[in-house]
Formats: sequence, C-alpha cells, structure tokens
Amino acid sequence: MKKLLYITVNSKPENESASKMVGRRLVNQILATYHDFQLEELDLYEVHVPRLESQYFESRNCMINQEAINQLPKKEQEEVHKIVKLCDQFVEADVVVMAAPMWSLSFPAPLKEYMDCIIQVGRTITFEGHLPKGLLDDKLRSVIYVQSSGASIPFILSPFFNKGLNYIEDMMKFMGIKKFESLLVDGTGTTEEEKQKAIEKATNKIEEIVKHLTFEK
Repeated sequence: MKKLLYITVNSKPENESASKMVGRRLVNQILATYHDFQLEELDLYEVHVPRLESQYFESRNCMINQEAINQLPKKEQEEVHKIVKLCDQFVEADVVVMAAPMWSLSFPAPLKEYMDCIIQVGRTITFEGHLPKGLLDDKLRSVIYVQSSGASIPFILSPFFNKGLNYIEDMMKFMGIKKFESLLVDGTGTTEEEKQKAIEKATNKIEEIVKHLTFEK
C-alpha cells in the first residue's frame, strides 16, 4: 500500500476552515483516483509536537543514539521517540498534503515546530563536507501545500507575500523532494459568499493536480 499523509494546521473545525475544506476535497480525490493509498492524518493542533531541546541532539539536526537516549529521564525519552516517529512517518509517505492558512505572511507556529522535527541528519538530510544534501530523492514523492488567505495576491507580489509557502517549498527541495505543488485558496475575504467562491475556485484545480501526482507506481 502507498501512504498518503494529510497534515492540517488550523485550530478551526473543518467546516469553518477554507484550507481544511479544500484539503479534504483534495485528499478524497486522491483516494478516489488511486485505490492503493492508505490515509494517515495528522492534526498539528491535536497531536503533541515536541520542542527541540539541546540534550536530544549529538550535533546539528542529528539525534542522539539509543544509548544516550536511555540515559535521559523517561519524559525526555518519550519526547525523542515522538520526534523520531513524526520524522519516520513523513519519510514513509508517498504523497503528503499540507493544509494551512496564511498567518502573518507565514503559517501557524505548530507547522514550524513540525518542520524542525522532520529535518534530521541521517533520516531526511545529510552533510557532505559542509554542504547539506537531501535524502528524500531515494524514491518519487509528491507534496501538495494547500494555503488559504483572505486576500487575492497578485502573481507579481507572490514572492513577497507567500513567505510561508516559499519556505515549505524550499524545505521540501532541501530534503530532496522534487515534486511540489501549491493549491492556493486566495480571496476568502470577510463574507461567507467570498469564502465559498474562493473554495470552489481552488476545488476546480484539484482534478488536474491529482492527475499529475508523482510517486512510485
């Protein structure tokens, strides 16, 4: 079975969140199109994402070994195991869908904490001399980032305002993932009518995105 990992980053329930609603439609379309996917869901407002403490690492982004883990207090051992589990779950996914709103030109804080957990030496990156190299080019993977925003951002201004989207794309490429797509739910506005219009506009792009997903067949 292939693995589809669906990550959401919004404290609102799904029926109130434009990013979650479009993300769910995208996930459902993937499952309807490709029948050999197993879905795993990760709500970063519901699960515990550990903060990275210095005692968890041997060096830059490199987790301590098992012997050192065993020397930590039980609570900290559990934190390390949780970090490793989150990273391994991401590595094992063939397709990842992330759904998040634009907050302050970026995204909610739990997503940054999650990204810090999955960027690990020996699992998602390595260093050749002083230069980093992504390890997730070992197989074909796709990441789709669903982002909602209240305003309609002109294309020419996108690099200046979509800082969160740009960061996620850069980090995926940093880890070696070549196939990255964005699905923007722009212009959700201040009224329900504006919001539904933005959702439908984004939904109309789903079929084309799903058709061109890249993963190991």
